[in-house]
Amino acid sequence: MGFSDIFKKDFLTAYTNGNVSVLQVTAVLLITCVIACYIFMVYRLITRKTFYSRTFNISLAAIAVITAAIILAVQASIVISLGMVGALSIVRFRTAVKEPLDLVFLFWSIAVGICCGAHVSEIAIVLSVLLTILVIILDRLPVGRAPMILVVNLEDGKSEPDLLKKVSEFCKYHKVKSRNIAAGRCNMVVEVRSAKEYDMVQAIESMKGVESVSLVAHDGEVTF
Repeated sequence: MGFSDIFKKDFLTAYTNGNVSVLQVTAVLLITCVIACYIFMVYRLITRKTFYSRTFNISLAAIAVITAAIILAVQASIVISLGMVGALSIVRFRTAVKEPLDLVFLFWSIAVGICCGAHVSEIAIVLSVLLTILVIILDRLPVGRAPMILVVNLEDGKSEPDLLKKVSEFCKYHKVKSRNIAAGRCNMVVEVRSAKEYDMVQAIESMKGVESVSLVAHDGEVTF
């Protein structure tokens, strides 16, 4: 046996942990499942998307458990860890994460899996509690109020100045987003922010030349 063989044997022995019992693996994965279910519930309560993605929420819980299993396997053998790096290097994920909050939950799930797999579940629990408090507090802070979308159909485009004058009586902020004129009729979309939304709609509807008026809420970016 040469020096290289002895070096390889000692190197592999030093980075191989064969003392991971089935009971320890089960306990780690069960703790990860509990925290993953917690992430599932928090995401369901906090998310405000119009179309809630149940499959993405389930994926968050599954990613935490899978990540914990990978970390346990990497700790068990350096050979498995090298093979895992090679296997993951050829994987291509093409699903785009459109919501920034979804990306936060995705990293949260991965972090929980890494912490639990590394036998530091306390960090995962403290992280989950503090992150939940942080997200809820920041979400409730009155940083800005999303404007409303006012859609008005006018019989005559010449009524636009009167319409904007009436809107300014109820709104400190308003901005014309679009103006569509066809066959003498005018369709306007105005971004407004008002504390008297019902009174404003009633006042505009009673104006001469107004065919219909709608006030729509949206979950887009806040305009300051």
